[in-house]
Amino acid sequence: MFRLFCHRNKFVRHGTYWINGLPVGQLIISNLLYSDLSSNNLKGDIPYQLPPKARHIDLSNNGFGGSIPYSFSQMNDLTNLNLAHNKLQNQLGDIFEKLGKLKQLDVSFNSLSGDLPQSLKSLKSLKKLHLQNNKFTGSVNVLAKLPLDDLNIENNKFTGWVPDELKNINKLQTGGNSWSKGQAPPPPPGTPPINQSKKKKDKSVISGVAIAGIVFGILAVIIIVIALSKRKSSKPSSHFSDEERSSHRTPFASRDLSKDSGANLSKGSKGFNSLDSTSIDVKTLQKSPSIVRSSVSDCVQSFNDNEFANRLNARRSTSIRVTTFSLAELYSATANFASARLLGEGSIGCVYRAKYSDGKVLAVKKINPSLLSGHSEEFSQIVLRLSKLHHPNIVDLVGYCSEKEHMLIYDYFRNGSLHGYLHLADDFSNPLTWNTRIRIALGTARAIEYLHDICSPPLLHKNIKTSNILLDNDLNPRLSDHGLASFHQRTSQNLGTGYNAPECTKPSAFTQKSDVYSFGVVMLELLTGRMAFDSSRPKAEQCLVRWATPLLHDIDAVEKMVDPALRGLYPPKSLFRFADIIALSVQSEPEFRPPVSELVQALMRLVQSSSLTMREDFE
Repeated sequence: MFRLFCHRNKFVRHGTYWINGLPVGQLIISNLLYSDLSSNNLKGDIPYQLPPKARHIDLSNNGFGGSIPYSFSQMNDLTNLNLAHNKLQNQLGDIFEKLGKLKQLDVSFNSLSGDLPQSLKSLKSLKKLHLQNNKFTGSVNVLAKLPLDDLNIENNKFTGWVPDELKNINKLQTGGNSWSKGQAPPPPPGTPPINQSKKKKDKSVISGVAIAGIVFGILAVIIIVIALSKRKSSKPSSHFSDEERSSHRTPFASRDLSKDSGANLSKGSKGFNSLDSTSIDVKTLQKSPSIVRSSVSDCVQSFNDNEFANRLNARRSTSIRVTTFSLAELYSATANFASARLLGEGSIGCVYRAKYSDGKVLAVKKINPSLLSGHSEEFSQIVLRLSKLHHPNIVDLVGYCSEKEHMLIYDYFRNGSLHGYLHLADDFSNPLTWNTRIRIALGTARAIEYLHDICSPPLLHKNIKTSNILLDNDLNPRLSDHGLASFHQRTSQNLGTGYNAPECTKPSAFTQKSDVYSFGVVMLELLTGRMAFDSSRPKAEQCLVRWATPLLHDIDAVEKMVDPALRGLYPPKSLFRFADIIALSVQSEPEFRPPVSELVQALMRLVQSSSLTMREDFE
């Protein structure tokens, strides 16, 4: 077993590389089981490639920033993870599903935000959880069933009530949040009461089994008697009439939908669909005064809406968190989908900015109706698929609307897309620095790696381009338009844009290697500042790949290709290595292009070497 201790050392030397005192890339040891790097002077992002067999990782009391890497999700043997007292940001990803052995988790004293991920429910061995002094929001109900002995959730922005199950924890600290006053609302009808102890639960199970045995025995005798007596009577003509059979097959048809819809509106429900909470966890967003509220008579669901809800409810294997939006509120929030709210237009549909009076802003993608013609069930499958995709470098699905039109709702990113930063900036805008460009390339590669290697089954993107790479407030990339590859099978509008691999002469020809090619074009744009295809340039320079490929191995030519906006502020070694990575990715033969996982590793080394060079320049 390998162990690594570097506790409370200001500078740590390992090999020949230094990053703020520590050569992070050199410490990735495949057989490392125990790692304590706490209380050092470590900065930057936590390395994405972590020791896969590690059981104990302590990176506390450092200066790590950015997001918690998704690669933690693959460390199945991890029992102790401590990331406290750093500068970590963004949401806590859905990374815990396979970490059933984890006993202690501490992410306190960071700047983590958003709701707690549903995968926390999978931590069946967790005894200690410290989340204090962050910016977490929402409820803590996801923690209710965990076997915790020590829970600290102080000084966050949690709301709602502390579940009764958590109140029995020996070490419980909940102050500094926005808890609701008074008693929590009663559980839904039919919910069994909470057991106070495991002993009591075991007793109730045993007694329940005994009672059930007696009851079933009595019922069996009664059934036999009734069956014998019915032999003497005539058979009924039929079990159900045609109408009765129909009502049993489609329970929505016999429901009083106006009453249901009225109830939903009174609770502030976003949608008209009454969805089963076992398959979809519908978030309730508070309606703003400017949103038009539909009358009860307007809320009667169409057959298609009920059919869509049935399809979603039929897939009960996973808990999915999405919000249903009504057509009326989306029309109001987008000013009737005014052209002034149009953010972009693509082969799948148009994207609009939806603005609410409380300041909430969302992005609404209206799916082109022709793409769903004859494929009505596909939209429900897409919603389910997108709801399961969670990664720090991917745009999460917020909700959907299936009422007459089909729309997908996402978070809105005020910084816009990478395309805007590279090609639409004015003279007063700050250009992207070299290190930021490499970091954007790495984050995008990680997103593609998640789709290709982590998702099961693997997903192709088929539309990777700079306009589909959004930038958050810290200029971290978020890949959008993912999970919609099936739509690209029915459109050829995106072909020939300068991003598609030579072998992709038709939509069905896309593969993982063609995604790699498209990503190579994105990296080429980051290097040169040029568009993938620019008809305003001389004919020999219009196609970026065709113009740049012969120059990527020429040192002098590469330096002349660099985006003038960088003004020569880049490390030469990093430039040439980046050019080599691009050259591998845009090769005309798909079999020679590397898998995206290799690109992630190469870009990680590039980020680390760029940080080294920048550090040396300032020393």
